[in-house]
Amino acid sequence: MHRLLRERARALRREMTEAERCLWQRLRAHRFMGLKFRRQKPLGRYIADFVCFEIGLVVELDGGQHSEQLAYDQRRDAWLRSRGFEVLRFWNHEVLQYTDVVLEQLRLWVEQKRPSPPAPLPRAGEGG
Repeated sequence: MHRLLRERARALRREMTEAERCLWQRLRAHRFMGLKFRRQKPLGRYIADFVCFEIGLVVELDGGQHSEQLAYDQRRDAWLRSRGFEVLRFWNHEVLQYTDVVLEQLRLWVEQKRPSPPAPLPRAGEGG
């Protein structure tokens, strides 16, 4: 089972959709907020389109077929959430037509989840 899932993930990486390629160019190589994303990554018996383990985020891009498999997607999302992941879904056409809007939504989500760094302490002689 695991071998078949890994082979399927490799095939999906080779045959990415146009929307997946578009978003991957923005997420790969720590380009998005310094985060490391992986693409077509097996998680349990599922394959996530994009996952960032550092912040527990799965990003899914949905084509038209997903409107007919809502129950499956809900079960899958529930399983991922039970493993500590948050799932954000975008339609393919949103990624292709409104890439910057999708990235802004991702940025806002990340900023809500990431703790703010502590303010630096004043240096000796500064302040009151």
